Amino acid sequence: MILGGLIGFLIGISFGIAQGSAWPAVIWRASVATFLAGVVFRWWGGVWIKSLQQAQRERLLADEAKPGTASNGGKGHA
Repeated sequence: MILGGLIGFLIGISFGIAQGSAWPAVIWRASVATFLAGVVFRWWGGVWIKSLQQAQRERLLADEAKPGTASNGGKGHA
């Protein structure tokens, strides 16, 4: 979320300067961009973590389904 806020602030500052706005308007827009980018990064991070956890669960289930891996203590073929 902090990384998203930093990126949003930099984007807001950059766009404000590019438009030639007054500094109070630049800071206001950068603040709004900070909030929005932070929220989006937090949401995306949650989606990404859930996806990684699901992939790990599927990998563990696939390993358990293979004969000779988890059923005999992971010692290979008996």
